[in-house]
Amino acid sequence: MRVVIAEDSTILRAGLVELLTLRGHEVAAAVKDGEALRAAVAEHRPDVSIVDIRMPPTCTDEGLRAAIALRAANRGEPILLFSQYIETKYAAELLADRAGGVGYLLKDRVAEVSDFLGALSRVAAGETVLDPEVVTQLLGATRKAGVLATLTQREREVLELMAQGRSNAAIASTLFLSPGSVEKYVTSLFGKLGLAPSDGDNRRVLAVLRYLES
Repeated sequence: MRVVIAEDSTILRAGLVELLTLRGHEVAAAVKDGEALRAAVAEHRPDVSIVDIRMPPTCTDEGLRAAIALRAANRGEPILLFSQYIETKYAAELLADRAGGVGYLLKDRVAEVSDFLGALSRVAAGETVLDPEVVTQLLGATRKAGVLATLTQREREVLELMAQGRSNAAIASTLFLSPGSVEKYVTSLFGKLGLAPSDGDNRRVLAVLRYLES
C-alpha cells in the first residue's frame, strides 16, 4: 500500500514509517499537521492515510477536520484515525457519507502490530473498522434514539460487533451463536432499520450508520 501519515509526535511518526516500510509498504509522506496532510494526499493519492486527531496549531481537532475535508473533496478517501481520544461528534460526521473506507483506532488499545496492519488494509479496501471502545461511546451517545426501541438486546450486540468490522463468522464465535442464528439476527435488524437489499450500498455499513444517527 501507498500510505500517508499525519502525526505530530516525531517519535511516533518515525515509528509508523519504519513499521510500514519494514513490511513492504510505501510511505509517500509523513507530516505533522492538517494542512500538510491535505497537500500530501492531493500529491500522492495514497491507498490510505493514517491521521492523528489532535495536531498543530491548536492541538484540538485539526486532524479530524482535515480528514472530513478530504472525504468531502473525494468521497471514499480511505482514512484511518489513530488517536488517544474519542470524539463522538466528529466520528459520526466522518462516517456520515456512507462510503466506507474509514477506521478509528485508539493508540493505547492496539495490542498487536498485526491487528493494526490488518485494520489498515481493511480500511484501504473500503471497509469500516472501529475500535470497540469507540463503538461503545458512539452507541452510548445515541441510547435515546427511537430506533433502539425496535432492536432486541441480542440484535444490538450483533450490530455493535458489525460496527467493529466483524464478519458473521466472527460474530458467531464472539457471541457463542451458530452462523445461522447470526444471519437471522442480521436479517432481522436490517428489516427493522428499513434497509432493503441493494446492489449499490453496503447494508452492514448503512445499518451501523443508521444506528449511530440521532
